[in-house]
Amino acid sequence: MGQVVDFVNVSTEGVASSPVADALAGLRANEARYFKNKYDHTFVVESADEPEGREIVDWVARVLEQERGIVIGSRPLQASICTVEDIRWAHVFYESGLGINVLYGLAPGAKRAVGFKLSQGMEVPPELSSFKFARQRSKLAGEIRGSFFVIKGEH
Repeated sequence: MGQVVDFVNVSTEGVASSPVADALAGLRANEARYFKNKYDHTFVVESADEPEGREIVDWVARVLEQERGIVIGSRPLQASICTVEDIRWAHVFYESGLGINVLYGLAPGAKRAVGFKLSQGMEVPPELSSFKFARQRSKLAGEIRGSFFVIKGEH
């Protein structure tokens, strides 16, 4: 059973081991608010140590490795997957404060991309140093730095 992410009362439960736990919890809550407002979907995360969470982490890791040769060095803490409006969304939240989402349209020719979000207070990880990050403000997460790339292959 997963943990529903509350974006009203932000909690560090599940991400407390991160050195930027408050910012990472805010980033996760920011994602939860987005999904509730845009899709009326309740955002639920699984522990990355549980089988369902591990399956999501492994799929995201395969996409990163096969598309760009990226291997994330930080330990995954939580993961989420859902399908809304014919889009599979996977999220992984890492101990470093990194959040990765995979937007994977299920229809042929649909949009597919990987997004990276850095929690406030974390450095850009070496494996993502080739990306340029844009800044955005969030009431829940402070400053979020984000980047992305388009997925070319089938996963």
